[in-house]
Amino acid sequence: MVIHMNRFNIYLILVPLFAMALGCKSTEGKDWNALSTLQLHIEAKADPFDRTETVEVYRESPVKFTVDKVPFLSEATVKDAKVIDVTGGFALQIEFDRQGSWLLEQYTSANHRKHIVIFSQFANRGEEKINQGRWLAAPQIQKHISDGVFIFTPDATREESERIALGLNHVAQRLATGKAIK
Repeated sequence: MVIHMNRFNIYLILVPLFAMALGCKSTEGKDWNALSTLQLHIEAKADPFDRTETVEVYRESPVKFTVDKVPFLSEATVKDAKVIDVTGGFALQIEFDRQGSWLLEQYTSANHRKHIVIFSQFANRGEEKINQGRWLAAPQIQKHISDGVFIFTPDATREESERIALGLNHVAQRLATGKAIK
């Protein structure tokens, strides 16, 4: 039996090159395509015409809120999202585009002392599809927001919050360019 060393060496060179060309299929690489949703609902009185629903926010000590079923803002108007450090932890900072900023200012001006109840769906680590979602927070409106930047502390881990922000940024990029994220 004759073994050709040249062929064996070529195979040793070609196999790693071929593997690199195909790319690695780890869960880290899937983050580039992660998408998230975000819905801001305004607190409302119960409606007999089925325009409101009662939701529970905060998993550890649930609080019930009655909200409009239709959100007044969504991920479609998000310009940028990021996790920021605040005293005692972290928060999600959502910056809205011009239309979103106008709506945020209008709703925060007209609904002083009501709550904005926030719902989000996002991809869990290692999964490709977004989850069923959950109610993240219900901050009370203290003043009108005129700069289009909304900051809240979510009922989520820092990693989940970073995934939400990443997914929202990917949605914003897709909407701005009309193309898939690369």
